[in-house]
Amino acid sequence: MVHPISSATQVAAVQPSTAARQPAPAAAAKPQAPAPDTVKISVAAQALQELTETSVQTGQEARAGDVQAIKLQAKEAAAQNPTK
Repeated sequence: MVHPISSATQVAAVQPSTAARQPAPAAAAKPQAPAPDTVKISVAAQALQELTETSVQTGQEARAGDVQAIKLQAKEAAAQNPTK
């Protein structure tokens, strides 16, 4: 059953004194940047990743300066064009 409210009490807002408002410590003002996440994969996983890589990915990596990709492209080019 619902009962109507017959009276309401109003409460005045209380402002904190200046003594209660202390400046925050300098350490809290500057949060530290989170440490970057790093992932390390095994040598076998790296080799598998390189074996399953497409020629497009190899080309992109070679253009970006990946020495292994550059060597792989040179090896594939030599295999396609054998000198007689």
